[in-house]
Amino acid sequence: MSQPKTISAINRYKTDLREMNFLLFEQFKLGDLLGKAPFQDWDEAQVKDSLKECYRWAREVAGPLNATADHEGCHLENGRVITPKGFKEAWKSLYAAGWKGIGVSTEYDGAESPRAVQVLVEEMICGSNTAFSMYGGLTYGAAEMLEQCATPEQKTLLCNKMFKGTWAGTMCLTESQAGSDVGAARTKATKNPDGTYNIKGTKIFISAGDHDLTENIIHMVLARVDGAPAGTKGLTLFIVPKVRYDAAGKLGVDNDVSVGAIEHKMGINASATCVLNFGENDACIGVPVGGESKLNQGMPQMFKMMNSARIAVGVQGMSVAASAFLNALEYAKERKQGAAMDRWKDATAPRVPIIEHPDVRRMLIDMKARVEGIRALAVKLCLHVDRAHALAGKDDAKVAYHISQVDLLVPLLKAWGTDQGFAVCETAIQTFGGAGYTRDYPVEQYCRDSKIFSIYEGTNHIQAMDLVGRKLGQNGGANLQAFIADVGAFVAKHGEHPMLGDSVKRLGRAQEALTGSAMKLLMWFQTGKMTLVPLAANRFLAMMAELCAGWLLLEGAVIAHETLPSVSAEQPDHAFYTGKIQTAIYFARNILSGVEDKARMMNDEDTTPIDIPDAAFATV
Repeated sequence: MSQPKTISAINRYKTDLREMNFLLFEQFKLGDLLGKAPFQDWDEAQVKDSLKECYRWAREVAGPLNATADHEGCHLENGRVITPKGFKEAWKSLYAAGWKGIGVSTEYDGAESPRAVQVLVEEMICGSNTAFSMYGGLTYGAAEMLEQCATPEQKTLLCNKMFKGTWAGTMCLTESQAGSDVGAARTKATKNPDGTYNIKGTKIFISAGDHDLTENIIHMVLARVDGAPAGTKGLTLFIVPKVRYDAAGKLGVDNDVSVGAIEHKMGINASATCVLNFGENDACIGVPVGGESKLNQGMPQMFKMMNSARIAVGVQGMSVAASAFLNALEYAKERKQGAAMDRWKDATAPRVPIIEHPDVRRMLIDMKARVEGIRALAVKLCLHVDRAHALAGKDDAKVAYHISQVDLLVPLLKAWGTDQGFAVCETAIQTFGGAGYTRDYPVEQYCRDSKIFSIYEGTNHIQAMDLVGRKLGQNGGANLQAFIADVGAFVAKHGEHPMLGDSVKRLGRAQEALTGSAMKLLMWFQTGKMTLVPLAANRFLAMMAELCAGWLLLEGAVIAHETLPSVSAEQPDHAFYTGKIQTAIYFARNILSGVEDKARMMNDEDTTPIDIPDAAFATV
């Protein structure tokens, strides 16, 4: 009987630091914010050094564990989750190196970097080992929410421990009968004489729900207090520790939180996705986030955590896609197969690297365009956050503009970023051919791991409905108009560009198509054609994301075109800037042009998915 194949601890994670630095300093001008409050402790050299050091950490610490941990997975021992070998040491290294604290306030001993720097650090943590990154990601999200919503006493104790990785955190929404329908949650909270609450219920699909990386885990649990209204309006968010603690943080007895099971999943096998039972013995204690005055405020509080989580998930999609693309690129340069096209009938012709084959090159530039489009979108979004932070108290109108653009871009990054991330991973496997379907290379794991991103933190259809049902109408539609005006200003300025003019004109046509489709959605709302809205919502989100990515890629290409003459052909930057230009043109011709097609499909007002009878889907 054959033995299972041994999985080696080899790093295969790759990313592009040159591209990151281009976005930060050449395209989005992060340097304008550095050296001044609130980023007075940062300069360009520190940012670049931090990204370089984080990349080293990702390749040396998290990256080598990616395949081995996926192979080993998590398991239960005496009711507690045991994580794969090496995770405990990696956790300590992660927090000792300060990568999870890079964006944290100095109040909690963080480095308080710009969000645009933090998001690229997260890209490297996630891309090098997605499953491992889940534990720290959930902890950071829970701590960030507590920082905004908790009482001073709750913040002082919990944020200090969670931002430093001493304690971990989770987000507990989902129940078996209430998936995306959060308002159907049945977990109960019954008040005790001392002001605490007994928590009783079961949550499923809880990422990082239990583990052995920290001494305690703080669960953020949505529950319904006795007599609370039905639906989401009656949900309260509770702090429910795995182990009880006193006011000084000293640990006491277990808090009646048990692991019912570890989910067996398609990917992220080393992330413990758990069924958690609260109060099986009627001894689970929780307190409301923010105190008694915040009862029934659970959803607004949770959405503070959810917004950051959705940005993080979009970054996850981009992070594994980036490494999948670069691994496929490396393989294409090394793998020799077939003759060059000009000698394809010559049996004696030498075999050439597959990067010389036109369709492989098409797949490579397609992956490059999508990855760089997602990354540009992520950094653009985070620079809006940073600029709003820097302008707070100085220019209310500009702060409002930046915050409005964040609201618009979050669903685009989460949904389009994760859909395209999975598509890039699939294309990377195709580039490898049969070898990509094996565990000899990392792309099959990237593909498995990345599928979940379009599902959790609100499925991508929920993101699309959030965009068309809520975000487009915010501020009377002015937020969308500002976005369209930004794109229009770029088109007006560069429509006659000597090299990129045709591509910029394509961007202009896509902008007009999107504007028309937004009006179409408004008309459906006004005339009661509500069924058409969810049928077209995903399509509209893709249109808007493609418009945004195309705009940002072309903006980068204009900068590259301006800089290229000053760079000699022998320098690596010459190839880099040339790649920026060609990638933007490819995106405009092959992806951006699809925006107009999608607009025409929306105009068709196709209702066949509604018109077909249930029995007509299949006759089995």
